[in-house]
Amino acid sequence: MLSVLIWFPCIAALIIALLPQSIAVHKVRQASLFLSGATVLLTLGVVSKFDLSSSTLQFQESLHWLTDLGLDYQLGVDGLSLPLLVLNSLLAWIAIYSSRVETKRPRLFYALILLINGGVAGAFLAQNLLLFFLFYEVELIPFYLLISIWGAAKQGSAATKFLLYTATSGGLILAGFLGLIWFSDASSFSYEIVREQTLPLNIQYVLLILLLLGFGIKTPLVPLHTWLPDTYVAASTPVAILLGGVLAKLGTYGIFRFCMPLFPEAWSALSPILATWAIVSVLYGALAAIAQKDIKRMVAYSSVGHMGYILLGAAAQTQLSVVGAISQMFAHGLILALLFHLVGLIETKVGTRDLEVLNGLMNPVRGLPLISALLVLAGMASAGIPGLVGFIAEFLVFQGSYTAFPIQTLLSVVGTGLTAVYFVILLNRTCFGRLDSSRAYYPKVEWNERIPALILTLLIIVLGLQPAWLVRWSEPTTTALVAAAPLSPQRSQAWVMKVEPDPIPFSVSTLTSPSL
Repeated sequence: MLSVLIWFPCIAALIIALLPQSIAVHKVRQASLFLSGATVLLTLGVVSKFDLSSSTLQFQESLHWLTDLGLDYQLGVDGLSLPLLVLNSLLAWIAIYSSRVETKRPRLFYALILLINGGVAGAFLAQNLLLFFLFYEVELIPFYLLISIWGAAKQGSAATKFLLYTATSGGLILAGFLGLIWFSDASSFSYEIVREQTLPLNIQYVLLILLLLGFGIKTPLVPLHTWLPDTYVAASTPVAILLGGVLAKLGTYGIFRFCMPLFPEAWSALSPILATWAIVSVLYGALAAIAQKDIKRMVAYSSVGHMGYILLGAAAQTQLSVVGAISQMFAHGLILALLFHLVGLIETKVGTRDLEVLNGLMNPVRGLPLISALLVLAGMASAGIPGLVGFIAEFLVFQGSYTAFPIQTLLSVVGTGLTAVYFVILLNRTCFGRLDSSRAYYPKVEWNERIPALILTLLIIVLGLQPAWLVRWSEPTTTALVAAAPLSPQRSQAWVMKVEPDPIPFSVSTLTSPSL
């Protein structure tokens, strides 16, 4: 079942790329939507058969490949990778749907998106370090082409910067993986074999720092984020959705999958530094977003800040904080995809992203009232307003991290307040005020253009009102992950969530600590 999630999109990409030139552009788009939708259904098929009570890998597949090199085809899925698999398939479909019908070179465009979908799925499912690295690198060239060919102004320099940073990220990760084998008795790059090895603490420090830098570039975290603003702004709307919603999650996934379990002592020792690094990213991202005049660049910087919450949850290493961080990965993907889609619609209809020019879009007659209303909701979700999916993720991170790192957690709450500030600035200048009389009417937003936004909005609201539908998938895995970690001084007094034999809907009453 897992191989299908990887190779079906890749075969679909080949089919789309080889379609005859005589086929109309809209037919190519429809075929791509159908194939991407089939991938979503296949992913949901795995979800329907997933055992919620198990913390171990499920649907495992193993095939000997280059055994002499320690590279075997090993796949598996657990509560850490399953939500990200769903996010990957969903946002690939959203990206294709968000593309313009008149997209140039459509066969190559849609084939690259489908190829990215398969490659990212392979990275989330790989249970061999070298196999993960191969899938991790597969997306490099497709994204480079998507940015450089279909991007906006300065797409060439932005694509080159992305290529250089991503290549450096892959090199650091490969060096860390090779070091794991060289300094241990592992006979292969199998994740389970490597995880059983014990390394001296000084070696753990070196290898952990290599991997943190590699995954920190991809996430990205300050100061490794400098490729992100230019790349996100230059990318088209569908590509920006994939960059922020999917690609960045490869970095945070790598932190949880490889950094925490493979270097437990070094991770616990460095956790105060990592928590401080997280807060620097949170505050810097929020302050940088406040200073922007381009709404797309503002959303890009907001992504830097929200990635810091995930690192804070990982650093605290309590069950609540880890569950919250995994939930934040999924929630952030939905919210950022909605924001980029809405910003793309505004740019298409109004012709600008400049906050000094935009105003009055909430006007019910001459503006974009529905798009403006959804933008307000997306800003509220990003700011962690209760009732939306962003709230429960941030709440769990804060409650799980407070006892371990009270100062950093309080500063992260300040970051949430700053998030509200820059979204108030965005919404006040974009949606409200008097509509410029020189721009009498904007082109109407068609219903087919609204569908991606409405789907994402529905998920943000439903999962915000029923957070158990999100949290329950990763709870057994995080229980095992935290239980295997050495108890650091910061964690010794941290709150933990009760482990029930049968997962139940989440509520504050499931916590052993007093409710906040």
